[in-house]
Amino acid sequence: MTAPTLSTVPDVRPAGTPLAGLWRSAQVVALTLSRGSSGPEPGDLARSVAAELGLDLAAVLAAEKATGRPGEVTRLPVAPGEGVPARVVLLGVGAGTPQDARRAGAALARAARGRDRVVTDLAAPAGPDGTAAAGPDHASVRAAVEGLLLGGWSPPARGLKDRSDSRPAAEILLDHDLPADAVERGRAHAAATLRARVLAATPSDVKTPAWMAEAARQVAEDAGLDVEIWDERRLAAEGFGGLLAVGGGSACTPRLVRLEHRPDGDRVRGTGSERPVVLVGKGITFDTGGLAIKPREAMLPMRTDMSGAGAVLSVLAACRAVGVRRRVVGLLPLAENAVGGASYRPGDVIRQYGGRTTEVVNTDAEGRVVLADAMAWAVEHLDPDVVVDVATLTGAASLGLGRRHAALYSPDDDLAAALGAAAAAAGEQAWRMPLVEDYRPAIDSPVADVRQAVTASGFGAGSITAALFLREFAGGRRWAHLDIAGPARSDREEHEVPKGPTGFGARLLLRWLEQL
Repeated sequence: MTAPTLSTVPDVRPAGTPLAGLWRSAQVVALTLSRGSSGPEPGDLARSVAAELGLDLAAVLAAEKATGRPGEVTRLPVAPGEGVPARVVLLGVGAGTPQDARRAGAALARAARGRDRVVTDLAAPAGPDGTAAAGPDHASVRAAVEGLLLGGWSPPARGLKDRSDSRPAAEILLDHDLPADAVERGRAHAAATLRARVLAATPSDVKTPAWMAEAARQVAEDAGLDVEIWDERRLAAEGFGGLLAVGGGSACTPRLVRLEHRPDGDRVRGTGSERPVVLVGKGITFDTGGLAIKPREAMLPMRTDMSGAGAVLSVLAACRAVGVRRRVVGLLPLAENAVGGASYRPGDVIRQYGGRTTEVVNTDAEGRVVLADAMAWAVEHLDPDVVVDVATLTGAASLGLGRRHAALYSPDDDLAAALGAAAAAAGEQAWRMPLVEDYRPAIDSPVADVRQAVTASGFGAGSITAALFLREFAGGRRWAHLDIAGPARSDREEHEVPKGPTGFGARLLLRWLEQL
């Protein structure tokens, strides 16, 4: 097998010379239009290009009712010809904030699909009146590059010829004065998100636990990570009862993958400041619901139920590129929750890794069971400084917060605040939810240490009680849980979010790790 590639992505980079001398060689030219206090304000390049093309820019803005809002694309009335691009547009950038820049970049990426060369002054230094500013805002440059790389992506076609007009633009040239480090940082974060999307988009007839484990091995070799893989025999020998139970009904046997990033020069295992940050990603490569089988409509998107594992793998792969200075371990518990003669049943009592027992109530609440094994292993063998798990865990989270916010749980205020700030900076929103102690009795069991899910007891709060279950396996360490069931998938394109798997969580976690 071969690891999934990121498919076609634009070559986004600063041009070697000023854009004023390059724009005529492009197929698409996107000229920025900010949203000033007295109306839309064209940037310097827009004024210059309009003058060369003989356009009355003020009249065009009035006729097209352009506002400069982020992501607004207004086509200028230009007939293509010798030395004139096929398409010249005004690109709304709002106030130029990072969010505005990311949305503008995504809009341009969609408008430029199928084109070979695009030139834009997006993120170029400019004040609100279009005059030159002291310098570009690094956060906005990063965000603009993320939008340009993410906005034009669509799931790769399999067995079909890709339409040329749906592929991302081949080359996007930016202002030559943009800081290279900010551009490269944006590229690395976008690449992590794209990798997570490609993994989630891979059909489950290909993406078995074994395939995912081998893909992780290849990614680890390319990224300089340590890697270790448990097959079903080793899982059984070492007592990973949760993974084995969830994967027992499938012909595709479960796996556990450990990936490890160590900063350059760091080869010390174990103690003190070298205690690792541990990321655990739910890796259900397909979820039928088990014996609690899902309705057909609910089962269709379940190839993306490993989005947490895809995000963690993508983050580990990017750690060296973005200069993460902490030891980071990623754990991917991988299983297929299928229906078979060996499927686990409601009423079963599972012995998780480390010996704690879990009463099964709902076989469709399998993600927390495999996460519990991996978290318990991390606590026993790694002595982690902090544990963060990320999972498409509960429909309850998306009912409460919709499809654009993850539910964030942590008993540690500082950790929750840091993850929330990283989410906002990355453009991936998370909302802190309460760990309600009054709901803890909902996971008490008369036959095991803990009950896997709530019964018809009147508690409700399915996302909160799932987080309370996971807390039981965090070993008292600093811990946070990200329930990404809502934002991991999207039914429509919106800004940098595609229709289909979104890769949510990769940029959030990378932003957080960069600042440790």
